[in-house]
Amino acid sequence: MASSNKNGTRPIDLRFLEGPRSRWQEFRTALSIAGEFIRGFRKLHFLGPCVTFFGSARFTEDHPYYSATRELARRIGRVGFNIMSGGGPGLMEAANRGARDVGALSVGCNIVLPHEQHANPYLDVSLTFDRFFVRKVLLVKYSICFVVMPGGAGTVDELFETITLIQTGKVRDFPILLYGREYWRPMLDQIDRMVAEGTIGRKELEFLFVADNVEEATALLQDRLVAMWQVAQGRKDRPKWWFLEQRARRETGVKRS
Repeated sequence: MASSNKNGTRPIDLRFLEGPRSRWQEFRTALSIAGEFIRGFRKLHFLGPCVTFFGSARFTEDHPYYSATRELARRIGRVGFNIMSGGGPGLMEAANRGARDVGALSVGCNIVLPHEQHANPYLDVSLTFDRFFVRKVLLVKYSICFVVMPGGAGTVDELFETITLIQTGKVRDFPILLYGREYWRPMLDQIDRMVAEGTIGRKELEFLFVADNVEEATALLQDRLVAMWQVAQGRKDRPKWWFLEQRARRETGVKRS
């Protein structure tokens, strides 16, 4: 059974995770997943180093977290990094808006939900995915750092999946900045409990930093981002005409009114 979002244009496959289906249905789903990955690879491959912001879609423009997100994105974008987010409203919008303020490239990887999450109006490059796991892989693949603002279950999911990837050696040299010590205190207490019980090592958390204000966050990220920029620049690729990548690169160009 497929469910459509409110405008009826993007049906959501609700049976994919409900157990086995016919071989033909599973094969079609596998092709669809591969298609999502390929589309993401082509769209994001030549963007350059991105810093990705996570945070709640429910904080509005008048909230202090919105202002802090926008200002931190400005500071990171001003030194040459692209700003990437989940592409939706709230703190995702604040990050993309901060990028737009300083002329940095603003990227959004949105997701189709039963109650549609609309793309915010501050995106230069916008993709929409049907599957969370495809979206999360691409957000990690094309980012060199995560800034995790206060958020809900989705934000925590993205945070801990990335922590797991770093802890298990699937990702290296990938700093994560948590913003708002008081907001994240219960989770930080739980992490301390994990360390005390031996389920995670303190050394495995050396990539995780906590900041309480924009100035502290800037100071924590500054040297690390410079070093990661240099590494990322050494990995840059050029479009290949036989993959029609000149065209794909133009499609990711900045389009602003």
